[in-house]
This record gives sequence, structure tokens and C-alpha cells, in this order.
Amino acid sequence: MRAAQSSGAVTRQRKVSGNGVGPGEKEQLGQWGRAWEVDWFSLASVVFLLLCAPLIVFYFVMSCDQFQCALSGPLLSVYSGKTSVGDIWERAPSFSGTAAGIYAAWVCFQVFLYLCVPDVCHKFLLGYVGGVQDGARTPAGLINKYEVNGLQAWIITHALWFANANYFHWFSPTIIFDHWIPLLWCANILGYVVATFAMLKAYFFPTNASDCKFTGNFFYDYMMGIEFNPRIGKWFDFKLFFNGRPGIVAWTLINLSFAAKQRELYGQVTNSMILVNVLQAIYVLDFFWNESWYLKTIDICHDHFGWYLGWGDCVWLPYLYTLQGLYLVYNPVQLSTGNAIGVLLLGLIGYYIFRVTNHQKDLFRRTGGSCRIWGRKPEYIECTYLSTDGTKHHSKLMISGFWGLARHFNYTGDLMGSLSYCLACGFGHLLPYFYVVYMSILLIHRCVRDEHRCLSKYGNDWRRYTDAVAYRLVPGVF
Repeated sequence: MRAAQSSGAVTRQRKVSGNGVGPGEKEQLGQWGRAWEVDWFSLASVVFLLLCAPLIVFYFVMSCDQFQCALSGPLLSVYSGKTSVGDIWERAPSFSGTAAGIYAAWVCFQVFLYLCVPDVCHKFLLGYVGGVQDGARTPAGLINKYEVNGLQAWIITHALWFANANYFHWFSPTIIFDHWIPLLWCANILGYVVATFAMLKAYFFPTNASDCKFTGNFFYDYMMGIEFNPRIGKWFDFKLFFNGRPGIVAWTLINLSFAAKQRELYGQVTNSMILVNVLQAIYVLDFFWNESWYLKTIDICHDHFGWYLGWGDCVWLPYLYTLQGLYLVYNPVQLSTGNAIGVLLLGLIGYYIFRVTNHQKDLFRRTGGSCRIWGRKPEYIECTYLSTDGTKHHSKLMISGFWGLARHFNYTGDLMGSLSYCLACGFGHLLPYFYVVYMSILLIHRCVRDEHRCLSKYGNDWRRYTDAVAYRLVPGVF
């Protein structure tokens, strides 16, 4: 079954064949996108994450709520007999109607901003690219159109937040912290509902059946997704909405609520809390300023939409990416001036590397290589690939600038920024450092996953590229 596509929201490069291709054709046409088949290690990893990821989030939140963010606190307390798992569960705040109302209002407001408020920021913000934009070509050869208005949604949301905090006083600025755990249950409900709906939709009314992948394994398909770009109507794209809203828009609001709580409890906001708010706000604003560029990244171009993105964006991102701010509510840290400057410089240098590296790639892509990188014409490798309809396409892989130093040097800058958030919390507990450990695992795995996809997509052209750029993250090391 194939859902009808609106010509205003998708461009079809040529007529696409029926849903899926035969086993013998997969290698011939270029196996890019996520896997068609699942090995035992991948299946075991998927089952582990489905079972343990929600428990990991609960464990971290409970460590702060009941053990002052001591990561070993719950385990040692249970092991010594001072408490039990049942006691920890009983002490955890439960689901509440108030939290459900807050969360429902939040999600509905973000849906409204996404669907009903077309972007105007691109008309007066010099250099910003918003409004209707083309995405990357999908494996089936389609180019979807997107309404890019995330920066506008972020501005409107935060303007209302500050207006409320300073003038209207409809709710306390600490509202998010005060309902943090009840909101966790609401976020879990949405994450599972969205993931389950996306799977059912892929079976019964897919947006584009030719971009669906069925492995035949329920757990893998549920987690990694079946549909490439599930949509409702012309413009509501699941991947773009849940990747950016409600989680990333909420990220800076959550940090602001933590800062407000710190001030309420201790009478001041520490410089470490200010650093976390500023450095993470830079990252969030960069994401929305470059949302149109984000349409060409691995999250949109490679990942299918399932539990990994649906639940992950609703729960994992807002609850674990904000651990530094949460930690500082329970353990306020006032850094020395020298340490604060060092943390700030590390974060800014990491951001500079992250942004300039991505800008070089975007400039090269937009101009087809007719540009200058570090004052000279960029070098590149010509390559070809096939979409599943058999059409041959041409592409270029740049080997100049930061992309000549390492194949994923933008990730190196990202990890430097991640480390700066953690260092702002001092060395009192391990919990704040979960973020940089997690990001290291995520980005190294993404390197491997992305390169496997590129090898399947480009074949020998990719091997020529890796010969020219030998290192993945750190030149001369890895």
C-alpha cells in the first residue's frame, strides 16, 4: 500500500518501482540507508537498549533526586541493606494530572509553531536559511520539502518564557524542575506512543512505501524504524519535528529552570551554572540557525524513524543531556576565575571547530566545489552511487580544510564542547561526566556506522577517500 504524495512536499526524481527490491538487487543498487538484515550482535544490542535505556534514565534521575547525584548511591544503598529497590520506587514522585497537562500543552504548542506559523526569520536575519527547503535525496530517489522554522519557534518560546518570568507570572520559572520526575513519565508515554504509531503506520499507510525497510525482526524494526520519512499530511515530518522539537527547544528552557531553582535554594546562580547555560545555549542556537543544513546530516539522511529517534528525542535527550544543570541544583559549584575561563575557552574552541568544519562541508556542497577553503580551491574525489530505482547519481567528497585532517573532525569539536559542560561541574561526582562518555561512544559508533553506509553507497570511491584521509577523529591518533 502506498500513500499518495503531495507534489508540493516531495520531488520524485523518476518513477520508483514497487516496495522494496529483491535480495540480488540490493548490492547492485547500493545498500545505503539502514541495514536490510540483522546480525546477532545488532539484535542483542537493540534488545539491551530497549530494556535498559529507560532504566538508565530512571537511575540517573533517582540518583539526583534521592542521593544528591552520587552515581553509586542507589547501588551502595541497596547493597548495604539501607534501602531497597522498592523503597526507591516508592519515594519517586508519581505520574500527575498537573504534569500531564503541562506536557500536553508544551507538545501542542510546539506542534502549533511547527505547522501553523510559517518562518519569517529568513526574511530579516542576514545569513539565516529558513522557510521551505529541500532535504537530501532518499534511497528511493525522492527529495522531500521541509518547513524550516525551528529558530523562530525557539525565539517565540523563549520570549514567552522571559515575559512570564519578568511580567506575567503565570507560572514559576522553576516549574520544570518542580515537576521533573512526573514529566518523565509523560515523556515516556509520548515516546512509546510515537514509536508504536510509526511502526503501525509503516505497515498500513506508509508515506512512501519505497523508502521502507523491513528486516523481519520485530525488535530491530521497532527500535531502528521502518519508514524513512514518516509524515502526516503535507508538512508534519516526524523526524524533523521530534529531532528538534520538543526536545532541543526544551533543552535551554530546562537549564533556565534549573538556574531559577538554584537561585531559589541558595540565593544566587553560580558561575558554573551560567557556563552550562551559555555553552549549551550556543549549541542549541547553532542547531536551529543551521536547521536547513541539518536536513543533510545522518539523522535525516540515514536513520529511519522508530523508537531510537521517537523515544530518544522525547526522553533520553531532555533528561540526560541536561544532567549538568540538574547536578548543579543539588551540588552548586563556584569555579575559580581561572578555571571558569578555561572551561569557557575549551567550549568556545570546540564550538569553533564544530561550526567551521560543518560550514566548510556545507559551502563545498552548495557551490559544487567552486569555492575557497583555507584560501585555496578545495580538492575532492569524484564518486557515483545508485538509488534503489537504478538511477546513477554523482557526488564529491572533499579532502581539504578540516576534512583533509580527519573524516569526522566536526565530531572532535563536538566532543571538546561536551567535555567543557562536564568540567564546569568540577570533580565532586562522576554523574556529570556521563554526557562526555556517552557522546564519545555515540559519535565513534556514528563514525563506524556512517562509514559502513558510505562504503555500501560509494564502493571503491569511498576506499579512495579513506586512503586520502586516513584518520577518523584525531589526526595522527584515530
